[in-house]
Amino acid sequence: MRLTIIGCSPAWPNAGGAQSGYLVEGDGRLLLDCGPGVLARLRARDGGWPGVDAVVITHFHLDHWGDLVPWVFGGAYGPGRDADRPELWLPPGGEARLRGFGERMSFGGQIDTVFDVREYEEDVPFRAGGFDVTPHRLDHYSELTFGLRVQNHSSTLAYSGDTGPTERLVELARDADVFICEATLRQPEPDERGHLTGEEAVEASRAAGARRLVVIHRPDELPLAPDVERAADGDVLDF
Repeated sequence: MRLTIIGCSPAWPNAGGAQSGYLVEGDGRLLLDCGPGVLARLRARDGGWPGVDAVVITHFHLDHWGDLVPWVFGGAYGPGRDADRPELWLPPGGEARLRGFGERMSFGGQIDTVFDVREYEEDVPFRAGGFDVTPHRLDHYSELTFGLRVQNHSSTLAYSGDTGPTERLVELARDADVFICEATLRQPEPDERGHLTGEEAVEASRAAGARRLVVIHRPDELPLAPDVERAADGDVLDF
């Protein structure tokens, strides 16, 4: 399994950075989330238009799905017109939300030209891009949000998406070869939780027995402990 960090910025982009987008490659090519800046970087990698088999969206905060909008326009009218339609996997109720955004933002009529839209179910494995994917519901304010456990015949990747502290995060990352986990905060939020601190990400990884933790979705301005691995846009992990 190969993981390429296309973008790993938090809800505001780090300087020169793209927001959430993680490309997993093995027997196929699977994109986890598609935030602003991700499409341009995929185009640069793929020589014109992304050649992915499937896209999975964890939740509908803009930094995790916003580049689906230019993807639709480019796939319907631009250089992606001749590309195969990737599967687009959305959270429960996500198809109606996407089509609602499409009606208001004038891309609704082109969605099915560009994507094969599907919805996943909580804790129900599905096959996408050559991988087995299991969505685990996590805690991210009031937004319906999922972490993704991605497996093939030899490797397991756990992706937190966005989450506050929860025991389900440990279940998501149990014995994973690589755990890419958000750590947006310097200190815990005082009320409703939706993100992790660096210390909380480390604690969850240790409790899960993950073999490797890579911290994502963290502002460049916030330091991490020197023994904690931090992702950067363009990083490639083979495992």
